[in-house]
Amino acid sequence: MLARVTTFAIDGLDPRRVTVEVDVRAGLPAFTIVGLADQAVREARERVRSAVLNSGFEFPLKRVTVNLAPASLRKSGPGFDLAIACAILAAGGQVPPAALERLAIFGELALGGELRPCRGALAAAEGTVRGGLIGIVVPVERALEAALVEDLEVIGAGTLAEVAAVLRGGERPPPPCRVELPPAEDLMPDLSDVRGHPDVIGALTVAAAGGHNLLLSGPPGVGKTMLARRMPSILPPLTRTEALEVTRIHSVAGYHDGAGLVGARPFRAPHHTISASGLVGGGATPAPGEASLAHHGVLFLDELTEFPRSTLEALRQPLEDGRAAIVRGQRAAIFPTRFMLLAATNPCPCGHAPDPRCRCTESDLTRHLRRLSGPLLDRIDLQVSVQRPEAASLSGESASSSAAQRALVLEARARQAERLGDAGILCNAHMDARTLRARVRLDPEAELPLTAAYRRGDLSARGRDRALRVARTVADLAGSDDVRREHVITALGFRADAATGTGVAA
Repeated sequence: MLARVTTFAIDGLDPRRVTVEVDVRAGLPAFTIVGLADQAVREARERVRSAVLNSGFEFPLKRVTVNLAPASLRKSGPGFDLAIACAILAAGGQVPPAALERLAIFGELALGGELRPCRGALAAAEGTVRGGLIGIVVPVERALEAALVEDLEVIGAGTLAEVAAVLRGGERPPPPCRVELPPAEDLMPDLSDVRGHPDVIGALTVAAAGGHNLLLSGPPGVGKTMLARRMPSILPPLTRTEALEVTRIHSVAGYHDGAGLVGARPFRAPHHTISASGLVGGGATPAPGEASLAHHGVLFLDELTEFPRSTLEALRQPLEDGRAAIVRGQRAAIFPTRFMLLAATNPCPCGHAPDPRCRCTESDLTRHLRRLSGPLLDRIDLQVSVQRPEAASLSGESASSSAAQRALVLEARARQAERLGDAGILCNAHMDARTLRARVRLDPEAELPLTAAYRRGDLSARGRDRALRVARTVADLAGSDDVRREHVITALGFRADAATGTGVAA
């Protein structure tokens, strides 16, 4: 007898529909899985056989052939277990095949028949809706995640026996209940912990308001990391569309606990020993890297000059395009990388340049600066020098709080949404060259410092556009409809080279 069940393979971040075909016929007992399956899928034979028997069902002592169609698509991971088991039960007449026609099945099986959560439940649920099916069966731990997709019936089950009971027409489990979490900003470190650095806090606010990349350079122990880790507390909340994208990425990567929608913008801070594929994505089976896990959030690279140069250079294309195209073994995957790059570094190996305490030689400084290429620095919109705060400020009041800076950021983002919303752009940093020319109005006097900086060679053509985007953000924070000369001068100050400790914070 032949039975068919629909499930999904996760190809990069996209769900690809897979039809599990099971043929049971007379012959010597055998259990074969075909259809370009990896080792984890081939091992499903042992998990499925044990789960079926330990759940009180009969496993057919016949020739069982499982085909995962289309055969040209590589299948990986244990998410096919439950679909294979249900198809075998349907082929053996133990559950009605008609009950499987409008449902997708997705989940891993334990040997005892329990369902275990697996990666990509949200992507599978989205594929279910696109495929015109009415519902999906997933492990109960992933029911809340799958229920994020609207107009879809989600059946969360704990065992194979429960799934079979539902397919036989039994009572379906109640829909998953949403858990109310405290506001994300209540759980974040606050800028009120910072003493001194009012200018640097202003730079953080500009970066957050426009979604710009930011480099902090200064001696060790002055608060660069402390400031950077408080960036999420002043960012605007995720929209539902953004939150769904973030949740899907983290689910596929295995970093989501299944507790519904991700509520806070991601903040990823990988160690400097990370590889290029770990940073931008890759592997034999293409998987998202830290750049994609930081999508719609912040990628923080502490001790920037300690990262291998080849690893940092791999970020150039994702920073420019907002996506990473990974090709491995004739497989291509596109991962979104629309993040804010936030980096911190020391200006020299000892960390004290240009202070007289610096004992680095010219060759030491040259080797240190060579770790950061010009093309990479050209993609960083704000480069700010962070110096030792005054002694009196360490025991004084905080320069600001996250709530106060977040209010400024939200007001500036609202102005950007009004100006750019019809173009589908959320913030100034995402404007392309055409949008920049069409949507940014410059006062006649504002063009002069930009032209002068370009003629001196201080700006590349890309750098000029990036400086103009920052100037537009400074104008938004000031409540100005036009970009004026003072806004451009402030933006150019942020473009100063901070790698040697000479950056200007306005």
